Amino acid sequence: MNSIQRILHRPFFIKLFNWEYWSFTTVYICIYPVWFLLCLRARSLFFFSASNPSIKNGGFLCESKKDIISIIPPEHHPPTVFFSIPANGDMVLRDLQRAGLQFPLIGKPNIGGRGRGVKVLRDEQDVIDYTHKAYLDFHIQEFVPWKNEAGIFYVRYPDQPNGVITGIVGKEFLSVTGDGKRSILQLLQQSKRALMYLGSLQKIHGNGLNRVLAEGEKLIVSPFGNHARGSKFVDDSHLADAQLNSVIDRICKLIPEFYFGRLDIRFDTWEALKEGRNFSIIEVNGAGAEPTHIYDPKHSIFFAWKEIIRHWIILCKISRMNHKKGHRYLSMKEGIAMFREDKEWSKKLAAMKE
Repeated sequence: MNSIQRILHRPFFIKLFNWEYWSFTTVYICIYPVWFLLCLRARSLFFFSASNPSIKNGGFLCESKKDIISIIPPEHHPPTVFFSIPANGDMVLRDLQRAGLQFPLIGKPNIGGRGRGVKVLRDEQDVIDYTHKAYLDFHIQEFVPWKNEAGIFYVRYPDQPNGVITGIVGKEFLSVTGDGKRSILQLLQQSKRALMYLGSLQKIHGNGLNRVLAEGEKLIVSPFGNHARGSKFVDDSHLADAQLNSVIDRICKLIPEFYFGRLDIRFDTWEALKEGRNFSIIEVNGAGAEPTHIYDPKHSIFFAWKEIIRHWIILCKISRMNHKKGHRYLSMKEGIAMFREDKEWSKKLAAMKE
């Protein structure tokens, strides 16, 4: 690696030349005027709250995962147990045992996003530690064994009998392949993507990063399908054929008054998913969902802006249609309270250590 390559391999320059690592504000600031134009058209700064009437705030912010899971058909999501703080680790273990959950498990805050506070729980001690560090209500669910994960964006206008897929993101978990010589840490240091999350990975794996993998041995170092946790997002929107669209439409219509959002799904194969089998919905995101296929490294920031605006326009139209049907927008007081509440949740999520 020459001197120029070494410089470009530093996190600052990786972030500078790859917009997918830019902050939320940096990505969105140039298109905020479009959002405010839509607010003017809807005559509300909080029009989005009417998009999915069965979800708090339309699923824009502060929605409860407990409430959302309760409206998803149980056969389509993993077994889950919810807990309120303060919680006792021994009692949590007892409740998990009663519910029949098996390790490995996943711990998640009841309110959150972008992978914040999410942790793999491999044994009873992990559960006790997670419970002890929980600063807000949380839930624990079985780890879905299917090897693939995707985010499928779905929209349906309230006056239409069927909806459509508007984007699909495939997720490639952050991994390394051993050469029998270098440690996991050394392999990670050779990857520009891994470098952006190295601090987080060191907290998760500790001294385990010093292990040397056998030649050809592949290790997933971050099993989370979140961009903020290292996954590479790939635009698979071309896979949205009539068969897949029909399956997703059928599933989404089982969720009461769900018109706009993204399903995060673990599945075995695309073929099985298109047949409506071997999959599990691990999360439903509403009005605040991004069309995350934009984060495919092959896409420019201009493509991202176009897709975000396209979905904003759809969100506005759906919200206005629901509003005419009698679903109210948040008032100014309620909208401000929502953002304040989200700020408080964010502080608590930041306090939850890896």
